[in-house]
Amino acid sequence: MPQPDLVIFDCDGVLVDSEIVAARVEAELITLAGYEISAEELAETYAGLTFKDILMRVEEKSQIPFQASLIDRAEELVDRKLRSDVRIIDGAREAVASITAPRAVCSNSRQDRVEFMLEKVRLLPFFAGRIFSGLDIPSKKTKPAPDVFLYAAEQLGANPKNTFVIEDSVHGITGARAAGMRVIGFTGAGHSYPGHADALTEAGAETVIRRWAELNSTIAALSEWSEDA
Repeated sequence: MPQPDLVIFDCDGVLVDSEIVAARVEAELITLAGYEISAEELAETYAGLTFKDILMRVEEKSQIPFQASLIDRAEELVDRKLRSDVRIIDGAREAVASITAPRAVCSNSRQDRVEFMLEKVRLLPFFAGRIFSGLDIPSKKTKPAPDVFLYAAEQLGANPKNTFVIEDSVHGITGARAAGMRVIGFTGAGHSYPGHADALTEAGAETVIRRWAELNSTIAALSEWSEDA
């Protein structure tokens, strides 16, 4: 069976159930700042983006100017909430451990946040030295730009065409597809919503899984089939 060069996991909403935790904090801050939005709407529309990018998009849509200090406040409050509330997504540890190809994490969260979340749920040893944040790569371009995926592949000597990415957001899938990688959508986190799988497929995911138990068989099946074949 063909073996992938690399399997890249997103972190938030893929390995740890953090998207909904962050969305609750961020939605409350944006609502208090003058634009009413629910955590569910924020997660559905903006999952996978940095809070700075979320604010810019909401500002453009609403024509409400937000103070830049809101970004630092959100980072502080989300960190505090994640340290107490973040949990692993059921089956993630077993799924990660079962991957025999090289593994990495590519995230829009800060590297230190990714590391403390993975450490808290005992996943950090699987990815030590192979965690890449779009905020810290040379270009500083976060998803939906492809840069963080391409940087990880370059650093780890992987061919993007033989790299699989597991993503829960339209923005993440857009970036991974722009990097020329194979993408599997994931809808097993707390922020998932009706139509989530369809949105991921429309964004470019080759298939979508809801349970981690499906990962190995999915990668095996997709590895046997290539768009170039």
